[in-house]
Amino acid sequence: MPNIESAIKRVRTAEKSNELNSGQKASMRTAIKKFEQGLEAGADNVEELYKKASRAIDMAETKGLIHKNKASRDKSRLHAKMAK
Repeated sequence: MPNIESAIKRVRTAEKSNELNSGQKASMRTAIKKFEQGLEAGADNVEELYKKASRAIDMAETKGLIHKNKASRDKSRLHAKMAK
């Protein structure tokens, strides 16, 4: 544990941001999985699930959680799955 006050604060803020970032990434993965499961099941709301997954990917990219190329690649793969 650090002794300097600024280092203590940095540890606190790092833990807080780590928690927020982990939650954001988890919700992105969940949205992608729901889309893929809905696609396999032949659900009626596939378009809506795609929009939610795409939005979640964009949000993660905007916040710097994933690289823009990964976001683009993921969205492209989802769209290709939906087009089949």
